[in-house]
Amino acid sequence: MAKYDQSSKLRAGVDYPTNYADLRAWFPDDKACLDYLEWLRWSDCIVCPACQDECSWRMNDGRYWCKNCSKRVSVTAETIFHRTRTPLTIWFSAAWHIASAKNGVSAKTLHRLLGFGSYQTAWTMLHRLRAAMVRPGRDRLSGVVEVDETLVGGAKHGKRGRGAEGKTLVAIAVEIQEPKGFGRCRLRIIPNAESSSLQDFLHDFVEPQSTIITDGWRSYPKAVANRYRHQPRVIKDSGEGAHAALPGVHRVSSLVKRWLLGTHQGAVEEDHLQGYLDEFAFRFNRRKSEFRGLLFRRLLENAVNVAPITYRSLVVNPIPKKVKPIPPSKKRSGPASLESTGVFRPWRQKSQH
Repeated sequence: MAKYDQSSKLRAGVDYPTNYADLRAWFPDDKACLDYLEWLRWSDCIVCPACQDECSWRMNDGRYWCKNCSKRVSVTAETIFHRTRTPLTIWFSAAWHIASAKNGVSAKTLHRLLGFGSYQTAWTMLHRLRAAMVRPGRDRLSGVVEVDETLVGGAKHGKRGRGAEGKTLVAIAVEIQEPKGFGRCRLRIIPNAESSSLQDFLHDFVEPQSTIITDGWRSYPKAVANRYRHQPRVIKDSGEGAHAALPGVHRVSSLVKRWLLGTHQGAVEEDHLQGYLDEFAFRFNRRKSEFRGLLFRRLLENAVNVAPITYRSLVVNPIPKKVKPIPPSKKRSGPASLESTGVFRPWRQKSQH
């Protein structure tokens, strides 16, 4: 019997799989995966990504023909699956692992689980899925919001706190719920702790007229200005620790650092850190979801609305062309498809009643 998710009105077992066994039964082949993506992307009508006009005819190869611009449109065109050579059954399994696991999954683990031909393929796929974890036009935080910065990086000698070298400065905002508890969070790498950087962070992630709780850092009054209600809590000489004055941001800061050290062994480059922060926020903000399959659906919903991301755009320091890379010890190959027999598409059956 299908269960209802009260927050979204979507039904577990009908609109999304409830567990990994359901996932394998629902999506035995790429054709079923493609049908689910089509249902998520074009639930009302088929829209051409080039001219935004409604497409008219389905072709024999499964694509659609746009009556306006005469382009042939596929379900995966202009999404993170654009021109992928990896079977969609592998994509769906990877999306399930990253969305349903409490602490996510590393590229090394995914490489081993799904049999990728190279670590780079697993790494690229995970970064593409992380890009899909940021929903376009998502709501900003509101109400009472704690804001602070933290440094992410290994222990290094030298100056501590703001301005420390060799570490990455990350701004954190967390909603505070009454009588106690935390709501959603937002994290972003910022170049420095000056007013302009903090103001950009607040404007992008916090609704105007919200109450902003910060420490006594000199940059916050100007960053808050007249847009928000400011409640500074000066920690110096107060007799209490920073974790007591700002419990929300310190809890999130502690959790994200522990997660980076645990799941990813701390092996996260600064240039790619934002993607990991987005993944942490995606999972933290949905930590109370009763059905892990709902996170899988939300991830795929975003995935069909995210522009294609190339491997070269992800690689920060690619190998120079004049340096010949060492060939692999064995011939690389793509992961084998997880195709099996059986057709079971409850999301389509629901629309027929």
